[in-house]
Amino acid sequence: MRIVVAGGSGHIGTFLVPRLVRAGHEVINVSRGQRSGYVDDPAWSQVRPVTADRDDPAFPEAVAGLQPDVVVDLICFTLESATALVDRLRGQIGHLLHCGSIWRAGPSLKLPMTEENGPPPLGEYGIAKDAIARMLKEETSSGGLVTTSIHPGHIVGPGWHPVGPLGNLDPAVWRTLSAGEPLDVPGIGTEFMHHVHADDVAQIFEAAIARRDAAAGEDFSAVAPSALNVRGYARIAAGWFGQTAQLRPVTWVDFRRTAGEEAAQTSWEHLVRDHYFSIDKARALLGYLPAYEPEQAVLESVRWLIDHDELEVATPLTV
Repeated sequence: MRIVVAGGSGHIGTFLVPRLVRAGHEVINVSRGQRSGYVDDPAWSQVRPVTADRDDPAFPEAVAGLQPDVVVDLICFTLESATALVDRLRGQIGHLLHCGSIWRAGPSLKLPMTEENGPPPLGEYGIAKDAIARMLKEETSSGGLVTTSIHPGHIVGPGWHPVGPLGNLDPAVWRTLSAGEPLDVPGIGTEFMHHVHADDVAQIFEAAIARRDAAAGEDFSAVAPSALNVRGYARIAAGWFGQTAQLRPVTWVDFRRTAGEEAAQTSWEHLVRDHYFSIDKARALLGYLPAYEPEQAVLESVRWLIDHDELEVATPLTV
């Protein structure tokens, strides 16, 4: 099939595009630039690059003009934008796949969470992702375009910083843990974060394309088989450096003062949701078998950052 991937040079596309090429598809990568992904792969030499801006009102027409059989949209963030693409592609293609987010669900009420029991979302981003997923499901159920929405957890992999043990992107946490120094943890550290390796997300997209009938009108959580809570994540990460995590519980008021408002707010946004999702639906309908536990995925990311002098640590990795 001819598959157009919008945003194929990003985290998921880095692994999805080569997967699709190796599966024998003709792949067109639509992006603002010509970068071929975070990880080198010879499959990129067989990919046709097309430059287009996802925010341009002409984007749906540009995609339709490529005459795809399948469109994978990895960079849609508003209902208006999603609806415009659906309206243009209706009757023109066989399958539209959208990348959502587990933040389509709000703070957990029951664990593990499923595609059906997620509470209402918080914040502009989560609300938009939820609205898009609902629109797509209604589009397919009403006899329109065949769609699938896939909702990744916190994506990690080589080439970028993972969401860390405190639920933010502050690199200082890795130096603290690698030195065995005390780490201020807001509360008691029981909140979950659900990570996923980018290649495991790519696996779900590839499976949904291959199993179109099973994926039609469905939404799937794309996460690792298990989730890490704050204190477990910190203790595992400290162990990578031969250290024992020294966790010091503090109030959120104190944490905001010491961590800084931006980092503390990012932590709050992640930890207040307390997300831990089931992958039973993706297993049953798509045969999803994630290759990475969350700590394995994060370790790969951290190792890459250290090896490329993009992360400062006090002691070397021992694993």
